[in-house]
Amino acid sequence: MKRQTKGSLGLPFGVLALLVAVAPLAGGCADSATDALHQDVAQLRQDLNALTLSVHRGRGDTEAVLGQLDRRTREANTESSRQIAALSTRVDTLSAEMTRVSARLDELSQRIEALRRELASRPAPAPPSAGPTPAAPGAAGVPRSSGGPTPEQAYQAAYLDFSKGNYPLAVAGFREFVRRYPDAALADQAQYWVGESLFSQARASLAAGQSDKATRELEQAVQEFRRVSLNYPRGDKVPTALYKEALALLELKQTRLAQTRLQYLLDNFPQSEEAPLAKERLANLGG
Repeated sequence: MKRQTKGSLGLPFGVLALLVAVAPLAGGCADSATDALHQDVAQLRQDLNALTLSVHRGRGDTEAVLGQLDRRTREANTESSRQIAALSTRVDTLSAEMTRVSARLDELSQRIEALRRELASRPAPAPPSAGPTPAAPGAAGVPRSSGGPTPEQAYQAAYLDFSKGNYPLAVAGFREFVRRYPDAALADQAQYWVGESLFSQARASLAAGQSDKATRELEQAVQEFRRVSLNYPRGDKVPTALYKEALALLELKQTRLAQTRLQYLLDNFPQSEEAPLAKERLANLGG
């Protein structure tokens, strides 16, 4: 019996030959599998990069949209605050005006009643042959000039011009009253209405598009309102004049000075009708 020849590894030569033939094929399969794996990894990496880029773009778009929304919200809030402040100023002005008109009506009613009683108590006029009669005193004990209007009539004429919107005439009339009757009971009110007439005239100029003219009139109104507290510190119109001076200063964008005048009003006239308005205005201004 013949012994089968073996190779160096102790394997038959037939098996060795088969292994030698199969080895290249196995190597080729391994190389193909590795290449396919590399391609899959490369594709996954490419897909991951694309996804990352998409996420970054999406995040950038989201931040841009959020930024636009935030900016629009701030703009809307600013506009709303401005409109609310304007409405608040208008309401305050109307409220103060209504208070003044009501007080004025009460005052006129009292004066009419006083004049009625005075006329009823006067004796019948003497006949012309009895000689001249001494002139009756004017309002608040201020003598009236011969042949001229009484202080009351001068005041009423100026106020009538104001009520009709004839502000330049009202300013001239009230200034003439203060010049001629500086010690009259109505002197502080006349001084106040000089400032109020100029303030109203400034708003009319602003509505007509005459901003420079309005600015000059507002500056004059501030000075006239200030004269009320300087010349008539015990007058009834001092709190109102302080408040309107502050409003005119706000129109002139002099916020810090307006806050000072409002605080002065609160400190010295806490029980006045204008004190709550001044307190609210200070709160809105952050004072």
